[in-house]
Amino acid sequence: MATLLYRLGKTAYRRWPAFVAAWLVALIGVGVLAGTVSKPMVDTFSIPGIPSLTAQDLQKQLFTDTEDAEDQASVTVVVAAPQGHTLREPAYIDRVDRLVGDLQALPQMPATKLADPVPASDAQYRQAVGAATKSGTPADVARANARALLPLSPDSRVGTVSWTYDVASVADVAPATQQKLLDVLADARADGLTAEANGSGTQAMVETGGTSELLGIGVALVVLIITFGSLVASGLPILSALVGVGLGVSGISIATAFTTVGTTTPILATMIGLAVGIDYTLFILSRYRTELHHTDDRQEAVGRAVGTAGSAVVFAGLTVLIALSALAIVRIPFLTSMGLAAAGTVFMAVLVALTLLPAVLGMLKSKAFGGRVRRERVERDADGRLHNNGVRWARLLGRAPVAVLLLVVVALGALALPARSLHLALPSDSTAATSTTQRQASDLVSDAFGPGREAPLLLVVDGRGAAEADRPAAYGQVVDWAAGQRDVASAQVVGMNEAGTGAQILVTPRSGPDAQATVDLLGALRDGQSAIEAKTSTTVGVTGITAIQTDVSDRLTEALPTYLAVVIGLAFLLLMLVFRSILVPLTATLGFLLSVLATLGATVLVFQEGHLGLVEGQPLVSFMPIIVIGIVFGLAMDYQVFLVTRMREAYVHGASAREAVVDGFRHGARVVSAAATIMISVFAAFMLQDNALIQSIGFALAAAVFLDAFVVRMVLIPSVMYLLGDAAWWLPRWLDRLLPNVDIEGGKLTAMRVPDDAREVADETQPVR
Repeated sequence: MATLLYRLGKTAYRRWPAFVAAWLVALIGVGVLAGTVSKPMVDTFSIPGIPSLTAQDLQKQLFTDTEDAEDQASVTVVVAAPQGHTLREPAYIDRVDRLVGDLQALPQMPATKLADPVPASDAQYRQAVGAATKSGTPADVARANARALLPLSPDSRVGTVSWTYDVASVADVAPATQQKLLDVLADARADGLTAEANGSGTQAMVETGGTSELLGIGVALVVLIITFGSLVASGLPILSALVGVGLGVSGISIATAFTTVGTTTPILATMIGLAVGIDYTLFILSRYRTELHHTDDRQEAVGRAVGTAGSAVVFAGLTVLIALSALAIVRIPFLTSMGLAAAGTVFMAVLVALTLLPAVLGMLKSKAFGGRVRRERVERDADGRLHNNGVRWARLLGRAPVAVLLLVVVALGALALPARSLHLALPSDSTAATSTTQRQASDLVSDAFGPGREAPLLLVVDGRGAAEADRPAAYGQVVDWAAGQRDVASAQVVGMNEAGTGAQILVTPRSGPDAQATVDLLGALRDGQSAIEAKTSTTVGVTGITAIQTDVSDRLTEALPTYLAVVIGLAFLLLMLVFRSILVPLTATLGFLLSVLATLGATVLVFQEGHLGLVEGQPLVSFMPIIVIGIVFGLAMDYQVFLVTRMREAYVHGASAREAVVDGFRHGARVVSAAATIMISVFAAFMLQDNALIQSIGFALAAAVFLDAFVVRMVLIPSVMYLLGDAAWWLPRWLDRLLPNVDIEGGKLTAMRVPDDAREVADETQPVR
């Protein structure tokens, strides 16, 4: 491995015009193609085989005109009169009528005419009450059921206008249609009305800016300037990361022409791509600076840097790729697309670090470390070796490793305790940023009609197993059973097919779509499903967007243990190959579990329970834990590889186990600290986004990197290594013979080097020529 990468680095340095030109052509070509074929990104959260989709298939059998709930581009415009007024007042009747007419004129509208909420509400109420009482429903129940479906609030202040765009799927709603809807809403507000819109057909109206990325890059640049003391060198990791992210995100845009891609997918890819792109280049560039103190041949120095640090980059990148690509094994389509998109961006980051960086170094030559802004005073031990803060920290830990180990375990364990109350749900209009029209529309509906209006459950009743004469009574029994459940505001038949063999029963909860009470209601309906089926000789299923999203959340939770087992197992084998040890990979994975549990606990405190006042408390997004685990596991192993490979390098070259720990910190602590700081700044900057999902993931990733890099890798792991001593590097002889030697420490390259005692003790912080 090291020899192969050594040759690659030297070739890229020597033939830099060809390599730089190839990357430029790739960047421009992929960018042009993305701009030509890309389609809008849409969030679709569904998993084949979940109970709610099985019920939807039953609905299609009984009601042949049924469309998939997740494909319907539905929109609800919520219009409200000023406080103290109603939509029935003459001053607002004409304004609402004009709004409805403007909405009707939007592109891609269905053929059916939109209904004005005031007259439609009156007509619908009379018709519903009359039909219900005629069929034997008590008058008070009939009136309550009718009010549950009206497009006008009880105080007549808030009304709704709903429709579904005439498109095949949500992705087909044109951006021009979205913009015209926003214009109509703005005109209604100019008329003195409050007008907002939500629903799946408004997804494309949510956009995220680039402020967070710029802030993260700015902080990273400051850290790099401090690390290298050179303006030119500090810009190289930023340049490399931007190239990798540009190619990765352009690739995601191209993928939208062939498959559905969620709106958060490119943001996650950008987040991880920036972080690893900067870090991987930083590791190789730092090693290149060190190698310049061992040789005057810059081409040789680049080759050695890519052969040694590049080997670590390859294996670190492999752990990230494994963690992200393994999201496909849980067989959740939208999660698979997120993982593969992020993995593709990481792959680009590795390629850029291994090929574009040495090519740019070949182009810059002696100017690679130009624009120096500081020079650092160097201290040395009595034996002439570098004595820096990494050495001081490692020796401090070595004085009381047991106490340090216990302190870290107790602290992380305490921070993990809030994770016991983890409440997961999928993103919805009710959890969108308060500044969005989707959230404001949702709040208006909840205040005017009750939160359950946005959390309907649909019971599909198949009456083909019952006698024809008994079916109406059977449907009534199902309604009574559903209405008797806890937290149900109303339950009523909203449709029967022409043959009378099937019925649809709308169940409106008292709680909102993200409330635990609504989840409990869905569970209660399913728990009692078999009993009511036996009693009525029917088949009952529960579907609707709320049920689908709840089932997806449950499936994500169920998939987490399998995902963890596969990722940790594969990464353990990979780390065993790298370190040729059993205990080092074991401690690495156990340390990761501690840090990720503590991260989930901290995220629950801040985002679910609303502590620190950063956001209002709300459930965490269902796929946040599995995404965070996938990304952080890869990054955690990055730091393990970059720090502990320097320890192993010292150990295999004759240092004692204890001194190897110190030597690993001597050479690796500074660059790992810089890399982790950059990661934290890039991730934390995404908390500036309005999207609650991105905010929570940004916080969780930043917290996880801090805990894993600075607490686990820089405190816990060295303490454990001190306690294990030589046993840390134990490997059974039979297993040692089976494992291939990948030479990640660059032993073959070291053998090629001509010793130079003066240069061997040189410090990478010294100016280079």
